[in-house]
Amino acid sequence: MPELPEVEAARRAVEEHCTGLKIKKSIIADDVKVIDGVSSQDFEASILGKTIVAAHRKGKHMWIQLDSPPFPTFQFGMAGAVYIKGVAVTKYKRSAVNDEDEWPSRHSKFFIELENGLELSFTDMRRFARVRLLENPVAVPPISELGPDALLKPKTIEEFQKALSKKKIAIKTLLLDQSFISGIGNWIADEVLYQARIHPLQITSSMSKESCAALLKCINEVIEKAVEVGADSDQFPGNWIYHSREKKDNAFIDGRKIEFLVAGGRTSAYVPELQKLSGPQPAKASKKQDKKPKGKDTTAAADEDKPAKTTAKRKSNKRIDDDDDDASSGGNDDENDSDTAQKPSKKKAASTRSRKQSKKAK
Repeated sequence: MPELPEVEAARRAVEEHCTGLKIKKSIIADDVKVIDGVSSQDFEASILGKTIVAAHRKGKHMWIQLDSPPFPTFQFGMAGAVYIKGVAVTKYKRSAVNDEDEWPSRHSKFFIELENGLELSFTDMRRFARVRLLENPVAVPPISELGPDALLKPKTIEEFQKALSKKKIAIKTLLLDQSFISGIGNWIADEVLYQARIHPLQITSSMSKESCAALLKCINEVIEKAVEVGADSDQFPGNWIYHSREKKDNAFIDGRKIEFLVAGGRTSAYVPELQKLSGPQPAKASKKQDKKPKGKDTTAAADEDKPAKTTAKRKSNKRIDDDDDDASSGGNDDENDSDTAQKPSKKKAASTRSRKQSKKAK
């Protein structure tokens, strides 16, 4: 799913090519799941004739500042992406639009044509994104509840270590909490933990000062590099686990086996040979932190860009796979989950009924 580097690439493209231009046409999808809190007709009327002044981002959220409010605001979800016709914007693999495809895409949720003929589209083929029209995006949830941006306001080592020492949860779970640091998603969390040689289930309060410093350094370096190359994964360093994490059953990096577990409700890639649990609490963590978020749906990945306190409680213990899992099948992400409890057999159920009837007879 799009994380800070992908959203920042989109923001920079909008700011570079669209600022100072007036919106002469707008088409907002009639999709109440994605277009949140406003009708498509009112949305279109509100932005038509306005001039784009700037593009802003916090965490994995972006908004376009017009010459007067309200402003279009984008929560990218699992597959949200920005395209500007004729401009090379990073194409997230699940929502890439080829030159021969229809324009705007049938997955377009927000489309505008500018006075110079330039056209911009926000697409979302999986419909986990949210597009809102807000008077002041930073003053209301979900953006108002985000923690400091991982790129714009990096924590100091003192702040980082102090925050980790107060919590007793798996480090991967904490990194995904957008109220702690905003902008880190599943692939970045896996990458920085691999680079820092820290196990995804390592309890935060048990981490040494050296480990905290190493992790913070890796967070800054990985995000800065990914942003520097415009979130183009082909330009990511060759020693990043990113390039191998999707191979699942046959995943190796530098000759070492990559294993997978569930942390923070997400499929997590790590190298056991290098990322080892340490301290007095990891054994307990491996049981507790392997639990998935509760819920009816498969939106843990979509909710990853929300602060933890605003994420809806869930009732399911199923695994939520990350961006390398079946995106196009249209099936439920949980259908083949091995963690799902098996239903009792008919024979066992009959045996249970028989015992109950016997007790009643007595």
